[in-house]
Amino acid sequence: MQKAFKVTLTPNHSQEVLINKSIGCARFVYNHFLALRQQLYLTEQKTLNYNACSQQLTLLKKEVEWLQEVDKFALQNSLRNLETAYKNFFADLKKAKGKRNVGFPKFKKKHGCKQSYKTNLTNGNIQVIQNGLKLPKMGWVKFHKSQDITGTIINVTVTRTNRGKYIASILCETEIEKYPQVAQNIGLDLGIKSYLVASNGEVVDNPKYYRTQKRKLRKAHKKLSRTVKGSSNRVKAKIKLALTYERITNLRDDFLHKLSTRLIRENSIICLEDLRVANMVRNHKLALSISDASWTKFITMLEYKSVWHDRVVQKVGTFYPSSQTCNHCGFINPLVKDLKLREWSCPSCNSYNLRDKNAALNILGEGLRLLTAVGTPEVIKNACGEFVSPEVIQAEIVEAGIA
Repeated sequence: MQKAFKVTLTPNHSQEVLINKSIGCARFVYNHFLALRQQLYLTEQKTLNYNACSQQLTLLKKEVEWLQEVDKFALQNSLRNLETAYKNFFADLKKAKGKRNVGFPKFKKKHGCKQSYKTNLTNGNIQVIQNGLKLPKMGWVKFHKSQDITGTIINVTVTRTNRGKYIASILCETEIEKYPQVAQNIGLDLGIKSYLVASNGEVVDNPKYYRTQKRKLRKAHKKLSRTVKGSSNRVKAKIKLALTYERITNLRDDFLHKLSTRLIRENSIICLEDLRVANMVRNHKLALSISDASWTKFITMLEYKSVWHDRVVQKVGTFYPSSQTCNHCGFINPLVKDLKLREWSCPSCNSYNLRDKNAALNILGEGLRLLTAVGTPEVIKNACGEFVSPEVIQAEIVEAGIA
């Protein structure tokens, strides 16, 4: 499996200057060839591919000598990113109906966007020893060690944050120790008041980190707006504002990682709704709360961790009426469309339903039904008729001494 290890670098002054040069050169190459491709398309109705741009990059480095001061892989990967941006745009253009999700490649700015460059491993130019990271043309850079970096290094992405901190993401091919197999399945109903309600009755409160830090953000924004442009106080105010945003991101990511890891460790099959967050945030009354919840990031964590540990994440259709359907008799109550109705009694079977738990139970049932209908080879039934992963069956066989 491929796994990225993030570490915080502590470069000296010369290394810091070289990192900033590498980021600037990668941005220059990206913008230069984006403008060239646009110009060629407008004049000659043709475009350049990656190989043609790579050949012209060799000539460009002879004309612009300061491009030779940085790592060559930083410039080549910048061209690859441009090629990927073009491919994504045209691929989305073919399948789009009315609205496109992927826009045309844009020019990179010096401020206000992600500042990074990527370098690849070749001939031992990247190494990790204890708390030192060796990078091309930079030598050994110290970093804060918080975890063991294992496996074979593939590439390293160095990023400069808004507060001036340097982060290295080390992508490695490594063996991941899998969690023991379990036979428990769960359905999740994601929400705003409670972050999620599980089919087993568990309720996870929504921490709402953005709202809790909103007062500090308002104060930091106000202080920044009162400073004079170009002054040292404005630089300090920018850093303080970036620190506040960084703290919110770190708190939220820590919460999502711990929650997703626990759910993956305790369950074999996880069923949840296929949420269309881009459409949901159009409701301006709920947009801030929906964005603060970061459901998309949470689902992404569940998906890649399920691949690591042989779990199954099954999504239920967006328009499946999970909240309106009674989990006892299947009666669909249209009155439950009102979000203020948190509990209701079924007119058909008189059963009492809590809105979120009822939805979680329906999501679990629908998810297991979809797995059975599709015939996913990763999921089978045991002797009791429960859905489990095949590794669970194999573990039971070995434990019983049959195999």
